[in-house]
Amino acid sequence: MAEKMYDFHRPVLLKESVAALNIQAGGIYVDLTFGGGGHSREILNVLKGGQLWAFDQDPASAAKAAAVQDERLYFVQGNFRFFTAFLHAHGIKQVSGILADLGVSSHQLDRPERGFAARLASGPLDMRMPQVGELTAAKILNTYRLPALVGIFSRYGDVRNARKLAQCLVTAREKKPLSAVGDLKEIIAPLVPKRRAYQYYAKVFQALRIAVNDECNALHDMLAQVPHILAAGGRLVVISYHSGEDRPVKNFIKTGNVAGEVVQDFYGRLVRPLQPLHKKVIVPTAEEIAQNNRARSARMRVAERTIHGNA
Repeated sequence: MAEKMYDFHRPVLLKESVAALNIQAGGIYVDLTFGGGGHSREILNVLKGGQLWAFDQDPASAAKAAAVQDERLYFVQGNFRFFTAFLHAHGIKQVSGILADLGVSSHQLDRPERGFAARLASGPLDMRMPQVGELTAAKILNTYRLPALVGIFSRYGDVRNARKLAQCLVTAREKKPLSAVGDLKEIIAPLVPKRRAYQYYAKVFQALRIAVNDECNALHDMLAQVPHILAAGGRLVVISYHSGEDRPVKNFIKTGNVAGEVVQDFYGRLVRPLQPLHKKVIVPTAEEIAQNNRARSARMRVAERTIHGNA
């Protein structure tokens, strides 16, 4: 593991997230978002024996994993919404800890051909994590009806003028289909707040990326599987970057479901499979944000699997 660690992606809340896993010697751990391998490397540094199963659907991450010379690491190229199926297929019924960093890697943001970043105007409006399948950002922008576009921008990006934005795009595409990042920026430029242009573009592109990759449903599917494979006393650590991710994680840890519906047993006790370990969400330090500006919106939540499902 002598190669430069952060040439691909600088992991957020690295020490804090791995410490939160409370790694036990010989345990089986899961990194659901391998990315550039930063969190996985740190887990391997702490883990004595045991196994680490890492998942990522991006082929570039598969290449990074192949470069890690450690027999304890098992990499699976696939969406984390299917992670228990992969583990069960290899005879693993329970794990000691699960980590998920839901952010997009720097490598993905910095590649113009991926179309994730607003600053790379020449890139295509793609935004697919694994570059397979027909649904791209361009297809959404050119074919989705007005109500669907409004829903995407408001629900996944918290864009305040979502309806005006969507209408602007629907009108523009009648004259010329959108194909490049620059096309999108040019059309919506009149709607962008001058003092908050970066934040506005970030929200728009975030919303499209989430829609293209069905990220919210994938997150919900993943969370639903956690209680069935996480051993009693095992930890779940999730780092999110916007309310659409953090809210279901918070609800799931607090109530056992992403909707946040309180379920009680016959005695009025709260029924939930996980116990939150911190009253407040954990955020990066000012020092980390100064070193890595992309960490500024990170929020980390930690929970422990209870024995009987009551807390």
